[in-house]
Amino acid sequence: MLPELSGFNEYIHKSMQALKVQGAAIGIVKDNQVVHLQGYGLRDVKQQLPVDADTVFAIGSASKAFTALCLGLLVDQGKLEWDKPVREYLPTFKLHDPFATERMTPRDLVCHRSGLPRHDLMWYGTPKTRQELVDRLQYLEPNKDFRTYLQYQNLMFMTAGYLVELVSGKTWEEFTRQEILERLGMNRSSLSVEGIIGAENVSLPYHEKKNKVEEMPYRNIDTVGPAGSINSSLNDMLRWLMLHMNDGKAGETQLISKAGIDETHTPQMVVTGAFFGSIEKYPEYGAPGSYGMGWFINTYQGRKMIHHGGNIDGFSSLVSFMPQEKLGVVVLTNMNGTSLPFLSTFNAYDRLLGLKPVPWLERVKKEEKEAKAALKAGKAKSEVKKVRGTRPSHPLQAYTGQYEHPGYGVITIRKEEAGLAAEYNGLEFDLKHYHYDIFELKYEQLELSLKVSFATDVQGAIASFSAPLEPSVKDIVFTRIPEQQMSEKGFLERFAGDYDLMGRDLTVSLRKDTTLFAVISGQPELELAPYQGTTFKVKNIPAISLEFKLEDGKVAAVEIDQMGAVFTAKKK
Repeated sequence: MLPELSGFNEYIHKSMQALKVQGAAIGIVKDNQVVHLQGYGLRDVKQQLPVDADTVFAIGSASKAFTALCLGLLVDQGKLEWDKPVREYLPTFKLHDPFATERMTPRDLVCHRSGLPRHDLMWYGTPKTRQELVDRLQYLEPNKDFRTYLQYQNLMFMTAGYLVELVSGKTWEEFTRQEILERLGMNRSSLSVEGIIGAENVSLPYHEKKNKVEEMPYRNIDTVGPAGSINSSLNDMLRWLMLHMNDGKAGETQLISKAGIDETHTPQMVVTGAFFGSIEKYPEYGAPGSYGMGWFINTYQGRKMIHHGGNIDGFSSLVSFMPQEKLGVVVLTNMNGTSLPFLSTFNAYDRLLGLKPVPWLERVKKEEKEAKAALKAGKAKSEVKKVRGTRPSHPLQAYTGQYEHPGYGVITIRKEEAGLAAEYNGLEFDLKHYHYDIFELKYEQLELSLKVSFATDVQGAIASFSAPLEPSVKDIVFTRIPEQQMSEKGFLERFAGDYDLMGRDLTVSLRKDTTLFAVISGQPELELAPYQGTTFKVKNIPAISLEFKLEDGKVAAVEIDQMGAVFTAKKK
């Protein structure tokens, strides 16, 4: 070990204990040589299995730099241009903002300037494909003008990965594996959590819950994989780090051109606001910084530092290097949302730069204490603001069903013994009454708690609910979907037939086994849209509804409600 790193291991052990981190792997490169390679703690607490330099961790958003490099490789190959509109490669690409739709480029996709905020709950846990999510982007509201403001965004990196597939003819996974992982000898790395479950020498994920560290489930994020699904070991990530420190060369092989890799390290957008929270208020960290393509660019202790971290369920990581000083650090951990990657990286730089180590651990612990106090105060304030003695306007069963937003998809609400629950993208949420028609939507694993508001239509039926799933735009509105049976042949075919409407013929027909049409003699045909029960509304004229009346299980008549007047037509 270098004399400058004397005491570094003791600092890491102390920090891990203070931050309740179970396992970590840290590697340091100086002048193109690995000068520190160490596993700390446990990859499996229950079985007491240690971490070593080949232990695999999820690296989360540190994956973004891989996707940016994929685009750079395609530029080198002449198959892609950084500044040509995405629509020239993907004609169906469409955003909410028409100008951004037309002008968005591959460069824009990987430097967080689309105008969209995160909208992370749109993809978290989703079973949808990349193409399906790309097709839904048009329904997501932006909150900034295109190219004016940096907003960290996973969906655009997902789109970049989909673009890799369209341009190269290989999936993002195939291209990344063949063009990067295999060429660098990153043999312990994989591109999906499915590749590490049950494998040897793989870390389990952990999080802190009620002041106790617990194992948590792996999270499959394959759909947005280009934004954060890579798993890797310390030895493998050091190969990746040295590629960037050596101008795109792996040994004697130029994997990507120097110009190509330099492009990803070049500032594209200023980072405004406190992106890294409390770290940015300290003078050692040079803020505001900038964002290249898949990399943040800041200074630390006055030296240029290029870096990107990652956080995904149960894992936190950081990859960084100082190009002028020829120093680089990789930190992998198996703790959810921990500050250990930053403070251990900064401590390593302090020592190797010959500076007095900054008390980052003490600072972080102070900030954590204040954050927990703020969270506790927020919960207390929510209780104070609750209006006591109120109840929902409808029986709980009336709130059940499926609700849909064209971008976010479908949320299912069901009645359980204890009350209401919700299911979205395979995630289970508690839904507890707060006051009036406001409910609290809670997902314990993410410590997520949101207030959602239900609304009725003019008939008084529960018709929609709104939820602040993306806090920087208007609440996302989910509209109730009619029951599935209202679009099924077996349910609909009994309504077809002829009816007598005050001496005039009313004919109801079933088309393609899924849709009812009604026509009164001498008038235009009307398409009927499912509403609820046996009631249908006229498509594009919701003020007119038709309710089919049953007697002994058979259709006897249909009541037509038109602007407050009700007409009855008996079935012939």
